[in-house]
Amino acid sequence: IRFKESHHRTITVLDIAGQQNDAHRFDLEGPRSYFGNFTLLKEDLASLKAQGWEVHIFCDNPLQKQRLAQMLGAFDFIRWDDRPLSAGFAIPSLKVIAIAEEEIFGRRRQVIKTLQHTQSSPLDSFVDLNEGDYVVHVNYGVGQFIKIDRVTSFDRVRDFIKIAYADGEMLYVPIEQANLVQRYVGSDSSVVKKDKLGGQGWEHKKERARKNAEDLARHLIDLYAKRQQSVGFAFAKDTDWQVQFEASFPFDETADQLQCIDEIKEDMEKPTVMDRLVCGDVGYGKTEIAFRAAFKAVMSGKQVAFLAPTTILAEQHYRTFAHRIGSFPIKSGLLSRIVPAKEQKKTLLGVAEGTVDVLFGTHRILQKDIVYRDLGLLIVDEEQRFGVKDKERIKSLRTSIDSLSLSATPIPRTLYMSLLKIRDMSLLATPPIARRSIRTVIGEYEDSVVARAIREEIGRGGQVFYLHNRIETLDEVVARLTALLPDVVIASAHGQMNPATLEDTMRTFITEGIQVLVSTTIIENGIDIPNVNTIIIDRADRYGLSQLYQLRGRVGRSDRQAHAYLLYPADSALSEVAIKRLKILSEHTSLGSGFKVALKDMEIRGAGNLLGREQSGHLATVGLDMYIRILDEAIRSLQEGGLKEEDREVFLELEYTGFIPESYIKAPS
Repeated sequence: IRFKESHHRTITVLDIAGQQNDAHRFDLEGPRSYFGNFTLLKEDLASLKAQGWEVHIFCDNPLQKQRLAQMLGAFDFIRWDDRPLSAGFAIPSLKVIAIAEEEIFGRRRQVIKTLQHTQSSPLDSFVDLNEGDYVVHVNYGVGQFIKIDRVTSFDRVRDFIKIAYADGEMLYVPIEQANLVQRYVGSDSSVVKKDKLGGQGWEHKKERARKNAEDLARHLIDLYAKRQQSVGFAFAKDTDWQVQFEASFPFDETADQLQCIDEIKEDMEKPTVMDRLVCGDVGYGKTEIAFRAAFKAVMSGKQVAFLAPTTILAEQHYRTFAHRIGSFPIKSGLLSRIVPAKEQKKTLLGVAEGTVDVLFGTHRILQKDIVYRDLGLLIVDEEQRFGVKDKERIKSLRTSIDSLSLSATPIPRTLYMSLLKIRDMSLLATPPIARRSIRTVIGEYEDSVVARAIREEIGRGGQVFYLHNRIETLDEVVARLTALLPDVVIASAHGQMNPATLEDTMRTFITEGIQVLVSTTIIENGIDIPNVNTIIIDRADRYGLSQLYQLRGRVGRSDRQAHAYLLYPADSALSEVAIKRLKILSEHTSLGSGFKVALKDMEIRGAGNLLGREQSGHLATVGLDMYIRILDEAIRSLQEGGLKEEDREVFLELEYTGFIPESYIKAPS
């Protein structure tokens, strides 16, 4: 019997049993399985202790060891090890037993097959500048980046950033002052106006933006103060069941996830109302964080409402949670149009009586006819996708109960750091390890390309999403694909289908009874099917950049190599914007690229909606980075009791020759 540790030293059963005799003959018994039943495990441990057995428990990592040791703290005779054991065993003659973590929870933790270097945290400004890109100089305003120019002056050779302004004027910024130059993100580049050098226009723009930022900061600070004064429910500290539930998660949490979970628990245990926003890219583990918060609420006797923007996503959350809670005495329910009326009535009664602990659903769970016995936590997934009336209802609920919002829209870290002072936010910026980048193919539609892509995926036992966003012609696409691939099981799904038919189709697809699902964008948000690792997007030129990024994120959610095909008609002339979007997607394929994609999307569409309609004009005028800087100053000054004098930067002019050698970096940008 062997197991491996990280340094590749092999440990044998003799290390566990001890060197008692020169000759070793053992009668081994196989592993015991508990399937998450800790009552049975504790009974066994008590019996083993009474009989004088030596018990070893092997965990997959130090965190799991800590959790299990906490749950089984009363059994101080256990010998713990944080190295994974492939299978447990018992040696009755020596009264030695080894138990693997897998046998305690009844499931194997996900094994990381490939480790890849994840990208470092993205820069928030001055990234990937190309000739013609708009930039903002803190003191001179909006201009156009030309190049890094080498200039000889007074026998000194130095590099300068060359920026074009209105009327053909040029500004040369010493490379050591690059921190004063920011990439412009604000409005469509086709309507951006360059500022004039030497005029007062830029200062006037900054002053107007400063007044607007002060109003926004004052409003946000006031909201935050009111929420801090509101009386809420103080949830109990973690129970043994909470620790057990978290330990049964089959993946290793990222550092960001663990920090975020701690922040949420700290909020929930305070006697004030929680209103926390969790921002994270596609696939960063927001759902598991929400499940742990829901579990904690139920442990304190409260009910939870889990709101999702689409029927399919609500059902997926419901089924995933039901699977996660396993044998715990927690009951969840689902309200949506795919649930039969009789079942809905039963669920509503359970909610009113308190027998349903966690209710999942779309906007239906916000309606006033739903009576909760003791609602304590509202979880909202992708709030920006709800309508005005739904948002108002969410807002009214937040005044009295804890709320947790999840967003897959990445935000600039600078904005996050500014808002963090006046808003409870958690940022998931670390991608899970072992995820591969998605191979993205962009090109003209050809039957042969589609057929080959589908055959390759099905050939390795996988499934395919085929996206076609016109309900009227979905059947035509199914017929065409069926003619191309007569031996492949193909079906369609869209939001206007009969609810029962849609549910049946999705369930069949999830259980791998359908190999290719032709659908509309109902799959866009949160659908997580690890066996689907190829997505084909028809008429990719018609989608927005963020939408394409979200859709592509439906695949690549396992350790398999995923593929995305973004196709457009051969006889169609693409617009400049469409070409730009597709090019950006092809350049940003890794799981952690959502931030840069979001920035690029703001460059194309404008950043007006990031903070609100009232801020959009000023944000477009001075650019995102500059507005965030001004907002940060406004927040600091208001919190410190009045406007402070603006910090002045001091520059030292030194006589030196300095530049980046072409032998080191040959690219001009």
